[in-house]
Amino acid sequence: MLQAGMVNALGAMSGTSLDGVDAALIRTDGVTIEGFGAHRYRAYSDSERAVLRAALGRWPGEDLGAALAVVQRAHAEAMAGFDGVDIAGFHGQTLAHEPGGRGTHQLGDGAALAEALRLPVVWDFRSSDVRLGGQGAPLAPFFHFACARWIGADQPVAFLNLGGVGNLTWVDPRHPGPEAAGALLAFDTGPANAPLNDLMQERRGLPYDADGALSLRGEVVEGALELFLDEGYFLKMPPKSLDRNDFSLMLDLVRELGDADAAATMCAMAASAVMRGMEHCPAPPAALYVTGGGRHNPVMMQMLGVSLDCPVAPVEAVGLDGDMLEAQAFAYLAVRVARGLPTSAPGTTGVRALVGGGEISHPAG
Repeated sequence: MLQAGMVNALGAMSGTSLDGVDAALIRTDGVTIEGFGAHRYRAYSDSERAVLRAALGRWPGEDLGAALAVVQRAHAEAMAGFDGVDIAGFHGQTLAHEPGGRGTHQLGDGAALAEALRLPVVWDFRSSDVRLGGQGAPLAPFFHFACARWIGADQPVAFLNLGGVGNLTWVDPRHPGPEAAGALLAFDTGPANAPLNDLMQERRGLPYDADGALSLRGEVVEGALELFLDEGYFLKMPPKSLDRNDFSLMLDLVRELGDADAAATMCAMAASAVMRGMEHCPAPPAALYVTGGGRHNPVMMQMLGVSLDCPVAPVEAVGLDGDMLEAQAFAYLAVRVARGLPTSAPGTTGVRALVGGGEISHPAG
């Protein structure tokens, strides 16, 4: 049983960009944030990343032993050695996401991790939402509401996570809580870093375009961008979500382009997807705060800055950590699960009613 009041929660996140595992501590009661603590990043090696990449798109029941070993080892190493932890949140590694079909698959064994860490671990955050008709994603919006309160926002703001897939959360912090009708709207905007990372791996043997160095040298090819924006996903009303590989056509659209032009065009695709997504916001946000690896790409950030009607800044501008925000989110959600509080709502995932996901595993004894 988790004690009352503020607790120290450790969260971990391994995103679809397949770069590594983030682990971060926060102090929270599952409603408000009291403060942020230590954090750690554990990168995947090239061989580990290759194992995980080979497992993408696969479902439970298939032979995933090698990939599971990578996920468990990396998370145990990333999450070990933090002091004073009361509870941990373990997202696992998303391999496949098909709401309305086969569901969603995050590879990982929370019970085994609880034994390794000797801590209660909350995991399998998404399945309950999908079973009740939700998209199962995005799940960070309830945490984004708490962040908006923490930074002192008094009017609507938006958080954009540019990870493997882009997702947007519109927050109105004037509502009493994240579960209130109208407090949140969230959805996946489209692809972000994943296709660009795949391009870099395929053409340059590199995991990503560091500091946008290649993108900066290229020019956007408008024909490819227009074909990308014809994709039916952009016409769908939110809530909506994507699998990492739903936009694999992006690589085909830039197949004939040189490396730099292909990278620049992919940045424009990601930014244009966000622009389309912003049209769904109930009211213009006072600012857009960007988290995730994409905020380090100056081409992507410049494209957002010149095309949107609100200020665009990395979350560091308001005192948050864009590298750790997703890990912190699952620490926060772990406390909510342990206390029986909802973690998603109709406005965030399209679930029919408020739902609290997650399974809690305790170490033996």
